[in-house]
Amino acid sequence: MVIEIEEGLLEKVKEVFNKLEDDVKIYFFTNTEEDCKYCEDILQILTTLADLSDKIVLIKKDQTSEEAKKYNIPMFPAILLHGKKEYNVRFFGIPAGYEFGALIEDIVDISTGKPQVDPKIAKILESIEELVWIKVFVTPTCPYCPIAARTAHKFAMINKNIIGDVIEAMEFAELADKYGVYAVPKVIINDKIEFEGAVPDSFFLAKILEALGKEVPEVLIGEQHRHGT
Repeated sequence: MVIEIEEGLLEKVKEVFNKLEDDVKIYFFTNTEEDCKYCEDILQILTTLADLSDKIVLIKKDQTSEEAKKYNIPMFPAILLHGKKEYNVRFFGIPAGYEFGALIEDIVDISTGKPQVDPKIAKILESIEELVWIKVFVTPTCPYCPIAARTAHKFAMINKNIIGDVIEAMEFAELADKYGVYAVPKVIINDKIEFEGAVPDSFFLAKILEALGKEVPEVLIGEQHRHGT
């Protein structure tokens, strides 16, 4: 498969990248001992993006690298995004289709350090001291998946105790089967709480707190009622 990004779309992305402030490092991890169906395509996408801005640095590493160990990369291919700070913002599999847009928005947020999250929600997120591991299963053809993916990644930008993993379900079919992924987006939090669909940030945060055994604040309950969730 050859990924072709339309010239018009590239121009729009280049325009969006004018907002970039600090450098963004895109780590691309592969496993040299395994066949990788989409690795060349992923590399092509990431190289194309890096060519659009001098603030984007593409770094290629394999499973034996110190970086793979340091950042606890559990499977391949993997994409890890870092900015001025190091975050647990990760993609596993190809960021194609609707997920391409999520990747672009992540790059901008990491560069500016300003993910758009309600201040009340951000304050609660910042107070979390326990590890939160979010897995979001997606497919490139799912129009609602980027909403869940972006929420997980924005939350991971706000608090380094949060790991936001976006996983392409068809590439990691065995893992998707393990977690009973029959519809996407499917979100699993700390292997305790799961839900499907695109939901408001308040609902997503309430599920994180539930997974941690914490009480859900009234402010979030009110938000959920307001959104009808």
